Amino acid sequence: MGDKTNTHPGAAGRATTADRPASVRNVVLVGHSGSGKTTLVEALAQATGAVNRAGRVEDGATVSDYDEIEHRQQRSVQLSLVPLEWDGYKINLLDTPGYADFVGELRAGLRAADAALFVISAAQEADAVAASCRTVWEECAAVGMPRAIVITHLETARTDYEELTRVCAEIFGGDDPDAVLPLYLPLYGPQHADGHAPVTGLIGLLSQKVFDYSSGERKDTPPDAEQASVIEEARNRLIEGIISESEDETLMDRYLGGEDVEVTTLIDDLEKAVARGAFHPVLAAAPAADGARQGLGTVELLELITRGFPTPLETAPPAVTTPEGKTRPQVACDPGGPLVAEVVKTASDPYVGRISLVRVFSGTLRPDETVHISGHGLADRGHEDHDVEERVGALTSPFGKQQRTMAHAIAGDLACVAKLSRAETGDTLSAKDDPLLMEPWSMPDPLLPLAIQAHSKADEDKLSQGLARLVAEDPTMRLEQNQATHQVVLWCLGEAHADVALERLRSRYGVQVDVVPHKVSLRETFGGPAAGRGRHVKQSGGHGQYAICEIDVEPLPAGSGVEFVDKVVGGAVPRQFIPSVEKGVRAQAARGVAAGYPLVDVRVTLRDGKAHSVDSSDAAFQTAGALALREAATDSRIDLLEPVAEVRVLVSDDYVGSVMSDLSGRRGRVVGTEQAGGGRTLIRAEVPELEIGRYAIDLRSISHGTGQFSRGYARHEPMPAQLAEKLRAQAENGS
Repeated sequence: MGDKTNTHPGAAGRATTADRPASVRNVVLVGHSGSGKTTLVEALAQATGAVNRAGRVEDGATVSDYDEIEHRQQRSVQLSLVPLEWDGYKINLLDTPGYADFVGELRAGLRAADAALFVISAAQEADAVAASCRTVWEECAAVGMPRAIVITHLETARTDYEELTRVCAEIFGGDDPDAVLPLYLPLYGPQHADGHAPVTGLIGLLSQKVFDYSSGERKDTPPDAEQASVIEEARNRLIEGIISESEDETLMDRYLGGEDVEVTTLIDDLEKAVARGAFHPVLAAAPAADGARQGLGTVELLELITRGFPTPLETAPPAVTTPEGKTRPQVACDPGGPLVAEVVKTASDPYVGRISLVRVFSGTLRPDETVHISGHGLADRGHEDHDVEERVGALTSPFGKQQRTMAHAIAGDLACVAKLSRAETGDTLSAKDDPLLMEPWSMPDPLLPLAIQAHSKADEDKLSQGLARLVAEDPTMRLEQNQATHQVVLWCLGEAHADVALERLRSRYGVQVDVVPHKVSLRETFGGPAAGRGRHVKQSGGHGQYAICEIDVEPLPAGSGVEFVDKVVGGAVPRQFIPSVEKGVRAQAARGVAAGYPLVDVRVTLRDGKAHSVDSSDAAFQTAGALALREAATDSRIDLLEPVAEVRVLVSDDYVGSVMSDLSGRRGRVVGTEQAGGGRTLIRAEVPELEIGRYAIDLRSISHGTGQFSRGYARHEPMPAQLAEKLRAQAENGS
């Protein structure tokens, strides 16, 4: 795997065998922002000959040409596909954003890939590595996805490669640190004046060869005596790690018995262990120096991808059903099978329109054919169920800003499809005469609310369409039309995610919006029994208005709503006007009686009243009912009820104290803790929603990026009197 002689130095001119799933490799790059993922993709593109030594493709663009939002924000915010060809293989590299706010793009990349490269910067602290990668590593482990680790930024001063590999084994190895071991050791050049020695090559532990990149081309030589002594201990540990994962149960006994196991046997066992997700090699990589063609470790990494990572044939596709939910047999990665493909990303191009990045799991996708599109819905996020048919536009393969035409896309491959106007991220494409629906992947729950309103009348006219297109592209975003607060709320994953949403609304869809304070749905209730009299009597000539009603109000248990009871005797209020009183009471309850929030959990009893044979009417008794409720409120304590959330926080043990202290400062009540494994604790608490509007941001800061949380509505309960008084004063002042 990198220790065998490379017979293909560049493969720029060799035809790919992409018409066979066995020749395709789909690899997602995972890592913290700034870890070097995009730089690594560019280095691999240059090593394969896909770009020239200046990093340019034919039209002068670069592989890493970002969209305008990424240029302005100076960071990756979306999943990008870079297909390469090397040694007869097609390698689809899926470069994901490293910032936590864009984990939805990462999940899409995991869905489309068959293996993962975890990119770790030598400049990162161990805590940062754990925070950015541990959860994703565990997700990959849960589904058996093969993983390898690539260490970048070895040019950083005071880099300790041996310590970095130990940290990776500790973080990712779990109970088996020998499943995470380096395949190579760095080869250092002459020391600089500051004492730092640059890495100029790699020493293969299995082949015991030195791969020198100092000339800009990979050259291999035997190690000298000093290098041979350095690698002995690391080599023995690597061999033992490979043999312990071997399917040949006799190999360990033979090795411990002193038998010299052949390198070819070790490499074959290594490749099998990597492909089934049992062993995770650590490699190093760096971009090529100016004028050089091959960057450090690029050939070794390409060999790992093509020979160690699995083909799409070895990866079980997600389960499928009919759109109605009926079970269907598992599909296979067969170009001749039924068409099953999935939209893993949706983007908008100002010239082409909507572009869908599609992974084909079964069958062959061809341009100009009509396909069935099935959508899961996710109605709570603004996505409705849909089953429609659309004509597939052109199929292309992206490279920088280029879109290269594809004749078709076979099972196991990825392609961009133009002008699927109804398809959204997560939708399934299938044959129109055999509609299918794929099991959805896990979407992170957006927990940061962003309340917005149109900036002008012109923006208001375009807002709904712009928001619809925005959530169609990004299923991690949830659109809420809050009926209680009358606000339009975009739920996002963090501040950066919110910034990108606002920028896309402005630049792509021409909608300018203003951000306003987010409101929570407060309520009111009576703190004790009360009575009220509503008198609506007016005489202004002609037909007048006459209605008097007397009510009693008493509080009820939480969740009871508003009850209305009729106890009028003797016809004091004519029967036809009793529903009018109830209607007026309920209308006033919806408007509130103290601070303008809905009144709940009360029983209103109509006990007496008066009517006029001519001047009484439905409208008059509605008004009287409302007045009676308002008068009752003036002589009683009105409690403001605030929503309380059930919060579950998963955090590293190191930050449990800080998190619990912070929750207490938010008027929260910790109701329990439990060990969650992996040095983490699950904290369960109840916290007023007024206090956790920005908790998605604050928890990240408190826990140094290691914390996660979920929330759910628990109940409404009275808020402290001092805070309630403050909110009443704000309501009276109109602020």
